[in-house]
Amino acid sequence: MRIPVIPLFVINLTVVLLSSSFSVQAKMYKWVDDEGQMHFGDKIPLEYQKKAHDELNEMGVTEKHSAAAKTPEQIAKEKRLVAEREKALRESEKQRKLDSVLLDAYDSERDLIKARDSRLEDVALQIQLAESIITTSNKKIVLLEKQVSDIKASNRKVPGNLFSSIKNEKKYIDVQNRVIDKNQIRSDEITNKYNGYIERFRAAKSR
Repeated sequence: MRIPVIPLFVINLTVVLLSSSFSVQAKMYKWVDDEGQMHFGDKIPLEYQKKAHDELNEMGVTEKHSAAAKTPEQIAKEKRLVAEREKALRESEKQRKLDSVLLDAYDSERDLIKARDSRLEDVALQIQLAESIITTSNKKIVLLEKQVSDIKASNRKVPGNLFSSIKNEKKYIDVQNRVIDKNQIRSDEITNKYNGYIERFRAAKSR
């Protein structure tokens, strides 16, 4: 006749339960050490108190499970995930409000396209004006430089105001070039913004 092999941890648990020093009111704990060995006792060693363990009743049944204390890395990760979820919720709410505004403000995609093109036209006019000013300033510079050249050819002293005028016209050109660059960026922003509005409007309208 074969005698069944009883696991060591069952024997340990039975011994603890039957021990005369163990009262009905006492708490008993189960934990696993660093080597994977299961232990039972009325006190958990200090080094294992922050690790996963179970609280047992007088019958050896688990009444409470305490998970291992979280590491700083785990805590930081959870905080990051919570922040990301909150950000996603804020973005979702922001988009929902934008959809509502778009549906209230515009009746169709055509209206959005007209609004976009109207703003792009205003920007294009600003660019055209700046280009016109640059063209005029370049013509003035050509004339002024010719005057300087003629005066030098006749061995006369060039008046200082001519050089100042040339310098000022070049400053005007620099300013207008910056205006053009700024408006080109603005044009791209308007295009991207309204194209995004159109996509949102189309999706919101379909819903």
